Amino acid sequence: MDSIKKISFVIPCYRSEQTLPLVVAEIREKMTTMQQYQYDIFLVNDCSPDGTLEVIRRLCREDDKIKGIDFARNFGQHSALMAGLRYSDGDYVVCLDDDGQTPADEVDKLIGSLEEGYDAVYARYDHKQHSAFRNFGSALNERMTRMMLGKPAQLYVSSYFAVKRFVVEDMIRYENSYPYVIGLVLRATGKIANVNVRHREREIGTSGYNLKRLVGLWFNGFTAFSVKPLRIATAMGAVSAAIGFLYGFYTIVKRLVLPDVPMGFSSTMSAIVFFGGMIMLMLGLIGEYVGRIYISLNNSPQYVIREKINLREL
Repeated sequence: MDSIKKISFVIPCYRSEQTLPLVVAEIREKMTTMQQYQYDIFLVNDCSPDGTLEVIRRLCREDDKIKGIDFARNFGQHSALMAGLRYSDGDYVVCLDDDGQTPADEVDKLIGSLEEGYDAVYARYDHKQHSAFRNFGSALNERMTRMMLGKPAQLYVSSYFAVKRFVVEDMIRYENSYPYVIGLVLRATGKIANVNVRHREREIGTSGYNLKRLVGLWFNGFTAFSVKPLRIATAMGAVSAAIGFLYGFYTIVKRLVLPDVPMGFSSTMSAIVFFGGMIMLMLGLIGEYVGRIYISLNNSPQYVIREKINLREL
């Protein structure tokens, strides 16, 4: 007789004192209809400034299947996911949001695809209920993962996904300072599927992603798992050098053919500003890579845990 498989739910938590109990209740209710699986829930508080930690403590007291992790400071959603992944021990691990927009009661669709043989499954939304700004950020992130990380064009990635245990084991081997979960999944396997689920409107609060956080996420994605930006910078440098050479050649010919025509000060300054800007851009990009290498060599942690609730020691 096969042993009962286990599902571990990992939920990064930030400003979710009102929504988190609803999400947990929905998971518990759904799992009563999936009694062929055991389950536990990992709630990772990313140093939320509201009462989220107290809610997590209360939920953990009420049910020992619920585990709590409290960060010492805000490290970001992907670091919170990594912490939950490291402590999870389920055969399948499901990651979802704390705001109730990702429907926990449709987790059986994701698990069903894993049972069919896929290694990772992402929820796909026909109609996302995010703001226009958040949808624009998601579209840019989609383009970035395709260009920089080699994501298949037909694959839709979201914050609601499920992976098998061996994928988790490979993901948590990554110990550098800038985790990017999508890149880690794509690195581990190419056997990834999508399932359609509904996306709910946000009833309480606002998204924790502002422009600064989204830009930081994009930079993290393409500098942590790809050298394509450096190759693009090299190509741009080559193109700029070719343009500069052709412009210089044109200037010499023009001087020889039309010696009485004064050389254009504005065109010279435009060329200087253009090439100077290109050089600064490329130096900044190289500096970003070097800085991340320096921070990683200093063993800067992905996260620091202040408190663990109902958790075993690793």
